[in-house]
Amino acid sequence: MSMSGIFARVVAMVGAGAILMRRWDGDTPEPAFGGTPNIPKAKPQGIPTLKMPTAKGWTEGHKPKAAPGFKVNAFADKMDHPRQIYVLPNGDVLVAESSGEAGKPKSAFDYAASVTMRRAGAMGESPNRIILLRDADGDGVAEVREVLLENQRQPYGMALVGETLYIGNTDAVMAFPYKLGQTRITEPGRKMMDTKPGGHWTRNLIVSPDQKKLYVAVGSLSNIADQGMDAEKDRACIHELDLETGATRVFGSGLRNPVGMAWEPNAGTLWTVVNERDGLGDETPPDYLTKVEDGHFYGWPYCYWDRVVDDRVPQDAEMVAKATKPDFALGGHTASLGLSWVPQGLLAGLPAGMAIGQHGSWNRSKLSGYKLAFVPFENGHPVGPVRDILTGFLSPDEKFSYGRPVGVAVGPDKSSLLMADDVGDVIWRVTAG
Repeated sequence: MSMSGIFARVVAMVGAGAILMRRWDGDTPEPAFGGTPNIPKAKPQGIPTLKMPTAKGWTEGHKPKAAPGFKVNAFADKMDHPRQIYVLPNGDVLVAESSGEAGKPKSAFDYAASVTMRRAGAMGESPNRIILLRDADGDGVAEVREVLLENQRQPYGMALVGETLYIGNTDAVMAFPYKLGQTRITEPGRKMMDTKPGGHWTRNLIVSPDQKKLYVAVGSLSNIADQGMDAEKDRACIHELDLETGATRVFGSGLRNPVGMAWEPNAGTLWTVVNERDGLGDETPPDYLTKVEDGHFYGWPYCYWDRVVDDRVPQDAEMVAKATKPDFALGGHTASLGLSWVPQGLLAGLPAGMAIGQHGSWNRSKLSGYKLAFVPFENGHPVGPVRDILTGFLSPDEKFSYGRPVGVAVGPDKSSLLMADDVGDVIWRVTAG
């Protein structure tokens, strides 16, 4: 065995010992869900928990388990790390194929985390392209597959306004001329705004209802501003980009890693799912679903949830005092990345609400997430309880993952949900049945 392999194994053994100690210490609390979650007291970890299943993928005939009243089929398979989905007005489906890329490790834990992420299929060479899928005969399976756009830098978010397709690369928002039905973009793109690469790399996009603004989600560089707040400038926030003038501003801040975004149509509010900080326990703090209000600050890195101070961070009392409490806790370290509004009646048996692709934890003693979840809404607000729509992405012993949910979108037929699975390399389609 190579020295690097021996080193990785030693670090993994230390991590496993840390997990066992936490279980002996009773640190396996119930998930923190809802508007008033029971969040355990923080237990700062000297050795961060590192636990992740090995990526296995799906064998023939094997697929996720749909909840009673639903069924699932592969809309498209044999993809290459599909992350985000965008459905065009003509029914064509765009898929961003991209992946996290390893940086230079700064510590033994960084090295072990990199090895673990590669084994779990969460890090590697990024495909860096946008795929166009078309279900021409309406049977729920895409027959047409074309490379629409390639040679991007970790593309993620996609949004069409008129005849311009916007792409959220990790380092910039790009604009490309595009006409519906087109299966290949050959013209060069135009840069709309720069974003800082590194750290949380996804750059999701969503257009305002009036089609005049573009919202751009940018995650933090580090866990808790480990390199100082100057390095986090214009990060951990959602930007608003004026498509006419090109002007940008921070719309909502203090959001450690906001990825999925969706509009709640009745109140016209922007919602996001946020991945919270690591190293305080299995359920502390929980990831969350929240509306993002103009100019509001949501706590990171100084505090979490309802102004609970993180003592590991140099404090700013003024910032803590202005922190807005999130709306709905989703449990600790679920890595909720996908978000889509689901109208009443889209799927029989589901009220209106938000569908959430939970990519799954890598940093807790008992794995969480790894499912397509749903949160019901009433009068513009989440009411719960959280319902599981697709499960079965993990082996019962938590050693293997067959898939990992990411982006979610309403299907082109308006009676299904599409979900990207970046370990199984499948776009799953959920319907009533």
